[in-house]
Amino acid sequence: MRLLLLSNSTNHGSGYLEHALDTVLGFLEGATVTFVPYALADHDAYTAKVAAVLAPRGVRVSGLHAAADPRAAVEQAAAVFVGGGNTFRLLDTLQRLGLLGPLATRVREGLPYLGASAGTAVASPTIRTTNDMPITQPASFDALGLVPFQLNAHFVDADPASTHAGETREQRLTEFLEVNDVTVLGLREGTWLQVEDGAARIGGTAVGRTAPGPAVVFTRGAAASEVRGDVSGLLTATARFDVPAAP
Repeated sequence: MRLLLLSNSTNHGSGYLEHALDTVLGFLEGATVTFVPYALADHDAYTAKVAAVLAPRGVRVSGLHAAADPRAAVEQAAAVFVGGGNTFRLLDTLQRLGLLGPLATRVREGLPYLGASAGTAVASPTIRTTNDMPITQPASFDALGLVPFQLNAHFVDADPASTHAGETREQRLTEFLEVNDVTVLGLREGTWLQVEDGAARIGGTAVGRTAPGPAVVFTRGAAASEVRGDVSGLLTATARFDVPAAP
């Protein structure tokens, strides 16, 4: 598989995809991209936004929503970009159109898969570690399962100076692990996971953070660990859902 999974598509103070553009263009290698805009409501505007960035750099963009037969378009795609937005809406649409299985199959056969935010979340076995509000109800939380661990895009560290008394992201992921025995990779803003040739690496630069790492790994019964560079060991993870921890 060839995967490039961005935590976010826009860094504060920069343009769309600007922080990762060199990596994105190198990953796509000039292939025509089938863009999946289902995470947002206005598919035409979303596709035009992507094309405005990629087309001037030699990458043709076609919106999957405009295809007469979306499944056939997935089968014929040279590369796919699944954009961010609301993860529940994205997954629900992929399920309703019968695209989840065909897309996963094509990617496992070598179709380059670029995801951002929600598009990264659906590369997980499920969308249970998304940050989004469930604005619609998919048939299930089961997603593409391109990696054997859960992804949490936009991972945010707790701010010790904040007066907000609600749960931190780390606390929410800890709650997830109380009822699921699955590794979770939290990608901070400005970072991404790239999987190629059976290896996985963390890339990018975490926004507003220089140390200790661009990403963080959570596992049941262990302290969170900061990671950078090669994380290929995560590809051998085992996912077990709905397995509560012993009291």
